[in-house]
Amino acid sequence: MTIPRQPDERPALVLLVDDNPTNRYVLGTTLRRAGHQVVEAADGHEGLARAADPDAPPEVVLVDVRLPDMTGFEVCERIKVDPRTASLPVIHVSASAISASDRTQGLNRGADAYLTEPIAPGELLATVTATLRYTRARRRAESLARRLGLLNRTTLGLHSALSAAALARTAAEGTAAVLECSADVVLRDPEGRVTHFAASGPGLPAEEVPAPSVPMEVFAEHVLGGGVGAAVESADATWPVPYADGRRGGVRAVALARTKPGRPPTAVVVPADTVVTPAETDLLTQLTHATALALEALRSYDEEHALALRLQRSFLPEALPCPKSVDLAVRYDPASRYAEIGGDFYEAVETDDGLLLAVGDVAGHSLEAAMVMGRLRHALRAYALDGHAPDQIQTRLEKVLGTDHAVRSATLCIVQVDRTAGVLRVSNAGHIPPVVRGPGGHTRLLHEHGPLLGLGLPHPPPAEVPLAAGTELVLVTDGLIERRGVDLDAALVSLRETVASGPACPDAMCDALLAAFPPDGKDDVAILAARVR
Repeated sequence: MTIPRQPDERPALVLLVDDNPTNRYVLGTTLRRAGHQVVEAADGHEGLARAADPDAPPEVVLVDVRLPDMTGFEVCERIKVDPRTASLPVIHVSASAISASDRTQGLNRGADAYLTEPIAPGELLATVTATLRYTRARRRAESLARRLGLLNRTTLGLHSALSAAALARTAAEGTAAVLECSADVVLRDPEGRVTHFAASGPGLPAEEVPAPSVPMEVFAEHVLGGGVGAAVESADATWPVPYADGRRGGVRAVALARTKPGRPPTAVVVPADTVVTPAETDLLTQLTHATALALEALRSYDEEHALALRLQRSFLPEALPCPKSVDLAVRYDPASRYAEIGGDFYEAVETDDGLLLAVGDVAGHSLEAAMVMGRLRHALRAYALDGHAPDQIQTRLEKVLGTDHAVRSATLCIVQVDRTAGVLRVSNAGHIPPVVRGPGGHTRLLHEHGPLLGLGLPHPPPAEVPLAAGTELVLVTDGLIERRGVDLDAALVSLRETVASGPACPDAMCDALLAAFPPDGKDDVAILAARVR
């Protein structure tokens, strides 16, 4: 029974190295009649040059053992040590070196097979076919292993992306690298915008395709339909699918994936001739599904972060009081969408002893820190309305923190504006010093402070600062001025100088501080500014 020729047995480009023209003619004719292309070389140096030719790389080399400039054994060794040709199979051919020791030496020095002349045509062709079959299977396995490594790195990059644009860019570049082709990625980001990135080839940066991009409705008739999972389908040139390589014709392979019913699909589009084998189709499917999973994770994070921010804001005052003798303004800038919510808070309460202002920060960035912040703020407000002095409020808040199972600490600065006594009473539990600007423009930081909350230590009596009409007060959280690599003392000096040169209006003062210290998105920022009329 004749076995049909397999893909691994297709004709190849064969390099024939032999100094004897008659031998080259006989062997070359046999190979050409079987469909192979043959390139000839008359000595070892010419054979090595042709073996490393990048424009016409051979798939197998037949080398005569006896050559005029070097032995076939040396040619084989040089081929095997050169990184450009190390995987090239070599078959030794000889009419004189035919002993067992000769054949053993040839195989030990790198040859993949050894034939002795005269060679039957069938034996020659069968040996070449078997060598090609093994070599091509090995190269295919090595290529798949390399692609799987690229797939793994791309997947890690997808799940590290912090935005839909970064995700689409990573997916396009990763697909182009894995499948060695152009690639387009189209998806709908968590805000509902269509994002389209295209990479025109492996190793090239993906670029965003400007609007108008491909509408997601173009994929409505895809085989995936409204299902969940991933599927690949061919699309002819009449489909309005994207083309990263600039070609407007040709068949495209369109892979769609979604992880939840009702979600818009994630699309990855490549030339159809790059996904011919089942392994290549599986790679495209995996890439598309990994992109959809990473997008779903981004969408879930956005939803959870938005919910956490709403909860965090619910712990803050709905509005500031409107005292007759003090103008107030506040700014609260939460950390970026990529950071955990924090425990920064502020409070302003009118009491019988005067207006009480406070800014604090619970240690940590998590929903739990925000919940502790809410309990502290409500307790502070209750103690203030109950008539307790600032230092007494700090002492009582120690007990509130002590009721938590987790070890928590917080910083808190409380300022009581007592117009009757003409003083500011400042109780600072390890917080950023408040800044006071007097009516004459003299500005200073109030460095007096006690221990932060949560240590169970006693709090000293509040410091008293003379209060006059026109006095201005600014309280901030550390997210405004603290930066990695910046000395805190220098940052405090900059804060004092900014307040000293800032406008008198509390609203304008808050804006000036945010302009001088743009939030870096890594921490919440709270600013409370007051001016005594």
